[in-house]
Amino acid sequence: QVQLVESGGGLVQAGGSLRLSCAASGIIFSISTINWYRQAPGKQREWVAGITSGGDTAIVDSVKGRFIISRENAKNTVYLQMSSLKSEDTAVYYCNAVQVRAGVQEYWGQGTQVTVSS
Repeated sequence: QVQLVESGGGLVQAGGSLRLSCAASGIIFSISTINWYRQAPGKQREWVAGITSGGDTAIVDSVKGRFIISRENAKNTVYLQMSSLKSEDTAVYYCNAVQVRAGVQEYWGQGTQVTVSS
């Protein structure tokens, strides 16, 4: 059974930092691309950042320079380090895993709430 478990969300003041974690099980983590998405109230879910199995990363422009994505394969965990947080970063953050093995499999975590107070 595949599980993606996000943690690290919470309430933080504007300008503060949080580190989100996504712990994966039930997938071949080392060959998976892991993404972070977020969904603010009343808005569509948007892609935030991604990291490939080889460690290549991509970040959406709105958080570039403030968010960093990284992975630790030994722990089957991906992190999203968020700094200089703004009120517009308030959202539920979701971990997404894409594994290509005899087809494409995609999995989602349950999400973690990040609230930035101004």
